[in-house]
Amino acid sequence: MNSIAVAGITFGIIFLAELPDKTALASLVLGTRYRASYVFAGVAAAMAVQVSLALVAGRLLSLLPHRAVEGVVGALFLAGALMLFLHKDEEEDAEGGRTPRSNSFWRVAGASFLMVAVAEFGDLTQIMTANLAAKYSDWLAVGLGSWLALCAVGGLAILGGQKLMKHVPLKTITRVAALIMLVFAGISITGAITG
Repeated sequence: MNSIAVAGITFGIIFLAELPDKTALASLVLGTRYRASYVFAGVAAAMAVQVSLALVAGRLLSLLPHRAVEGVVGALFLAGALMLFLHKDEEEDAEGGRTPRSNSFWRVAGASFLMVAVAEFGDLTQIMTANLAAKYSDWLAVGLGSWLALCAVGGLAILGGQKLMKHVPLKTITRVAALIMLVFAGISITGAITG
């Protein structure tokens, strides 16, 4: 599979999985309080760090034998799909973090970076990025697709994510992401079994 296709698949999966996430809500709240470009800079930097960590984890997974990788990836996609299916549509408190004392670029971007970096650590999309990096062995395409998807969701949330939620129910978005993950789980588990 070529790199553009891998980046596109990664973008689609990560984008759908990130929409119902607490990070989108945190970005939305920060965007209503502070200058959008400052918040986006912090969010994009935090996402770059999280994607980099996921790519390292995916690289380590890819050192295992192919059938073992397919089995692990399939199990993790299945677990991710189950997490999404069992996800409760509860609003999380995105205001729980500290707010900057001033509206300077460094304070707002720094607070946004810290809030999002902590919220994303070990998050489902970080795990999915590691899985995709292990599956496709094209870390640059996976990393770029994942980072662009995470930034797109953050940007949409900052600039008006509530409008999307008025037109597409959160439950629908979550279910579509879970179904896509189930398909990938089935493909990976079949690959592990058949070799």
